[in-house]
Amino acid sequence: MTTTENPTTTTTPQAQAPSRPVVPSRGTRFTGWAANYIDERTSMSGLVKELGRKIFPDHWSFMLGEVALYSFVVILLSGTFLTFFFQPSMVEVEYEGSYAPMRGIEMSIAYASSLDISFDIRGGLLMRQIHHWAALLFVASIVLHMLRVFFTGAFRKPREINWLIGFVLFILAMAEGFTGYSLPDDLLSGNGLRIIDGMVKGLPVVGTWISYLLFGGEFPGTDIVARLYVLHILLLPAILVAALGVHMLLLIVNKHTQFAGPGRTNENVVGVPIMPVFAAKAGGFFFIVFGVIALIASLVTINPIWNYGPYDPSPVSAGTQPDWYIGFADGMLRLIPPHWEFILFGWTFSMNIIVPVVILGGFIVLIAVYPFIEAWITGDRREHHIADRPRNAPTRTAIGAAGIVFYCVMFAAASSDLMATHFALSIEGVIHTMQVLLIVGPIIAFIVAKRICLALQRKDREIALHGYESGRIVRLPGGEYIEVHQQLDEYERWRLVSFEENRPHMIRPDSRGRIGVGQRVRAGLSRWFFEDRIAPVTKGEIEVAAHHGDGGHH
Repeated sequence: MTTTENPTTTTTPQAQAPSRPVVPSRGTRFTGWAANYIDERTSMSGLVKELGRKIFPDHWSFMLGEVALYSFVVILLSGTFLTFFFQPSMVEVEYEGSYAPMRGIEMSIAYASSLDISFDIRGGLLMRQIHHWAALLFVASIVLHMLRVFFTGAFRKPREINWLIGFVLFILAMAEGFTGYSLPDDLLSGNGLRIIDGMVKGLPVVGTWISYLLFGGEFPGTDIVARLYVLHILLLPAILVAALGVHMLLLIVNKHTQFAGPGRTNENVVGVPIMPVFAAKAGGFFFIVFGVIALIASLVTINPIWNYGPYDPSPVSAGTQPDWYIGFADGMLRLIPPHWEFILFGWTFSMNIIVPVVILGGFIVLIAVYPFIEAWITGDRREHHIADRPRNAPTRTAIGAAGIVFYCVMFAAASSDLMATHFALSIEGVIHTMQVLLIVGPIIAFIVAKRICLALQRKDREIALHGYESGRIVRLPGGEYIEVHQQLDEYERWRLVSFEENRPHMIRPDSRGRIGVGQRVRAGLSRWFFEDRIAPVTKGEIEVAAHHGDGGHH
């Protein structure tokens, strides 16, 4: 007789207890019923499964977009708290709160409620500062995220539309920040509104009417805070949330870009799936961002409105600075030379207002449409899912460096008065220096950045062919001294050589055999864009270098 039982173990009917069926708890049964009920009516499980399979690259630079998203969530949470206590009214009252230096002073209800939030509502000051710091981080992370996308060429086909949506998010974030920063009706926010009113009124023909419509009468009007409040908590957030949803949807549809490496192609994305790995990491990262914002808000004061007092145009003095993301507009106004007004047909044309508006508008529009300009110059209509190293696109990188310098000079000019007072300089000398830098600085930045990119490309080419310098010198039998070079591994060599060589666009006649002006302009711009370039190392050159022993010594 044979048996398949394990001879080392024996069981008897008395020793073997009957197994009991596992009965789920009441909470588990309810959760399962609810999940089935929702899934049968929405098919959500399929969507969750599909999204969970999406791969998210693990490069650190992709965290910049996450910081923007998480700081926006913090803005919504803290802003909801503040909404319960803020009163957007410009009706004058006498302050009777707990902040003693302000008692008995006439101020608007908006300013009084802001003081109450800061001193009388438990946790109100912390929430105000969390809200303000989160807003600053939100705009800053959007800027850094857009710079990462620009310098790596992640805006190319099929992501041009998503670049535009991201740019709209940046404009909406600035508008949200400005409207929120103007709500307390303190001296600083009133000065900011007065600058906007002056810029609007400086526009010929329509400026006065736009100002009257915006403020509901002569500045500052009687209900500007209420109007800004509606924009800040309702209209702008609704548009921002909708644009953010479309941005995330296109991110899933178009896939992520990724940096070159073995196994990474336009079709294959290397990283971690959203569910459950990335979702767990993202949840933890959200609480880190929230915690850092709360820590900064609890230790560093931001926008101390009790030091400024209620808005009154008479005590305006130097030193009032807008939030950093609006500083470039203020600086551009300061850099325009005075006495640029003239009268034509009875209308006053203030060129010291019109010129800054045109320059700022042109700068912003150029950023928005740059992906389409580069695609037209290069004639590149292919899809791109591999991000460029900035050095491998020297002209684009140089353009970005020039734009950053142009922005930074305008931003620095917003503090021209503080520079003059803190460093004992003349305000005229500071302004004239900034005016020169506004024109010369971007040119120098473009030249220097492009030269650095080309030099780095030459260095990469040398390393790919001959390896790294090891510092070890050996003497050959013939008496020659050489330095032994260290070989590269597959990934390092791939990273150095895996980019395409782009050539200038060739002029081709149309169907009638003619070459139009547009073709000539495009060809000229294409030569300027691609003329200075370093050809990537080919496989044949690597084999030749290895055959001659250059991989080991040089």
